[in-house]
Amino acid sequence: MQNNTKSGVRTLTMAQAIAEAIGQEMERDSSVFVMGEDIGKYGGIFSATTGLLDRFGPERIMETPISETAFMGAAVGAAAEGLRPIAELMFVDFFGVCFDQIYNHMAKNSYMSGGALKLPVVITTGIGGGYNDAAQHSQCLYASFAHMPGLKVVVPSNAYDAKGLMVQAIRDDNPVVFCYHKGIMGLSWMSYFEGSTNAVPEEAYAIPFGESRIVREGRDVTIVTLSQMVQKAAIAAEQLAQEGISVEVLDLRTIVPLDRAGVLASVAKTGRVLIADEDYLSFGLSGEIAALVAEHLDTIQLRAPVKRLAVPDVPIPFSRPLEQAVIPQVDAIADAVRALVRAEPIHQLQQGAQA
Repeated sequence: MQNNTKSGVRTLTMAQAIAEAIGQEMERDSSVFVMGEDIGKYGGIFSATTGLLDRFGPERIMETPISETAFMGAAVGAAAEGLRPIAELMFVDFFGVCFDQIYNHMAKNSYMSGGALKLPVVITTGIGGGYNDAAQHSQCLYASFAHMPGLKVVVPSNAYDAKGLMVQAIRDDNPVVFCYHKGIMGLSWMSYFEGSTNAVPEEAYAIPFGESRIVREGRDVTIVTLSQMVQKAAIAAEQLAQEGISVEVLDLRTIVPLDRAGVLASVAKTGRVLIADEDYLSFGLSGEIAALVAEHLDTIQLRAPVKRLAVPDVPIPFSRPLEQAVIPQVDAIADAVRALVRAEPIHQLQQGAQA
């Protein structure tokens, strides 16, 4: 924990905020427990459970074997019996190992029981690249979970939101996939953006799902984004402001539920939209947001076609230069915004097509 001595404001990293939220909810509710690999003495590979073993003991901070299928299945069973498990899936890439437990049991059993069965499971998982961990440890994949009805999907971009969204996730009676980007957890051995470390109240608080946040107000272009891309977009927006381009940055915070009204309101204001995403380009979040805007062109007047910036459909490379090339960076975001501003007005494009 860090303390800002000038203002007296307490600041936390995202990892600290998540661990604090889990600890406070475990104190409030004895049915909450955590299970996963290296979550005890090690404190979680990304420090999301640091200090919890000493406070709550091994019966509530449960180390598991390296068997995601087994402990995800155990989490489903425990939730069905009235407990509130938090299951740590170390890397999101590993969800393929326990695909059946998540997609066919956790996501569907409440529906298939006619609502009689509640499954308040939280899956916490590390997402994202940027530190050369290659193709099997660097994906985001949140759109894969969002595609399956029955799962709520949470993707915070900073410590304040991470704590509030984790509290909300633990208290929710539905299964929640809580994705934290490894590059903004605030760990010394990883590069991260200062924007992910911010003031966090000591008391517990919940942030409702489905409410996006305007990180920066703007009038010329809306950047719709989430997770680490929020920090990158904010830096790009600051650079573009020096060129007279006013950028609005919208942090989705959750993608299930998705704040569709918030997206549409921002795009209606600016008339231009860039979706910046670290997930894959095809069949993902960027396409969903683009379709949402396209379906409301009767009420939104765009000044330029919708633009998407995401990971091309290739595995994440190990090579740092190649990894930096495929994952959208600040310069790529700024260039995409400039292209939107320079684009021929969309009504002229339509007139040209008709001619």
